[in-house]
Amino acid sequence: MNDLHRIIDANTNRASEGIRVLEDLARFSLNSEPMSESLKVLRHNLQTGVQSLGINQSTLLASRNTAGDVGTSITTPNEQRREEGVVDIATAAAKRSQEAIRVLEESAKALGHSGAVFESIRYTLYDIHRDLILKLDRPSVKWSVCVLLTKSLCLHHSPEAVIQDAARAGAECIQIREKDMPSDELLVHALAMVACAHEHGMTAIINDRVDIALASQADGVHLGQHDLPINAARSILGSKAIIGRSCSNTDQLREAFDQGADYCGLGPVFPSTTKQKSNLGGIQMLTDAMVDPTLHTKPMLAISGITPQNIDQVAATGFPGVAVSSSVCSAQDPHAACLAMVESMQHAASSSKC
Repeated sequence: MNDLHRIIDANTNRASEGIRVLEDLARFSLNSEPMSESLKVLRHNLQTGVQSLGINQSTLLASRNTAGDVGTSITTPNEQRREEGVVDIATAAAKRSQEAIRVLEESAKALGHSGAVFESIRYTLYDIHRDLILKLDRPSVKWSVCVLLTKSLCLHHSPEAVIQDAARAGAECIQIREKDMPSDELLVHALAMVACAHEHGMTAIINDRVDIALASQADGVHLGQHDLPINAARSILGSKAIIGRSCSNTDQLREAFDQGADYCGLGPVFPSTTKQKSNLGGIQMLTDAMVDPTLHTKPMLAISGITPQNIDQVAATGFPGVAVSSSVCSAQDPHAACLAMVESMQHAASSSKC
């Protein structure tokens, strides 16, 4: 039995298994087709690299001796723990693969081959590992209803009361949207709204203003097409911040998600009572996104003019969420208005699973 063959066989299996774990996390946890494909290609490149060593597969299999492997009985406490869930799983799988590929690289040199192919795979894996962890470590966005909170639209109740009513109705997120409020006043307002949202178990997002999002300790920021680039906002707010982008077509959606957006708003769908908008996309815009294989599983919110009277049209498309403004903020009964929309979205979601 050739010891070097045994080492190559064991580390090929170890590296391939680790990469497959990462591939499944990219596929099933992130729904990321590009990252899944990159890892699948990497796994195949690993096998090609091993084949380039000129060792027959039967020879490698014959060198395998699981029963006589003294390492199978050696464990450490950390091997049995994955307390951070998928992030720990990804970290362990990536490290296991990287170490195994380094062993293959050194083994190739010992056989008189260049280790360059394995070195290249290892460096590629370093970058994929980084990108995967940063995405897995961000909060999951699964909102059916997000309320765009503007103080001047709260005609019958205080903004705090609207937040409380929206939370009781089942809305998951508040976006603080104050286009005309001076910065000093906005910060005071945002601090109070973020604290109120968090008190009621809601996510708090600031519209446009990355600086206010950072200073108010909000959960993230929602950016327009002409605001800061997503990577610039993330460099300021940190890897765990939720960053959204407004989009008006599927091309913009794909671009935003490729750039690292955690969710996107798509619209305008209907005419808005708060802002004059042209080029309404209507329900067809939402349908187009839902039939796109690269977009239909992404976190998205339909935006503009959505009310309890038309939300069933949105829900019927299977679109995952909506962002609503005056239909809740200006309502005589914000709780009832919000509840109607939450129930419509939930009913559509449950029906689609049947």
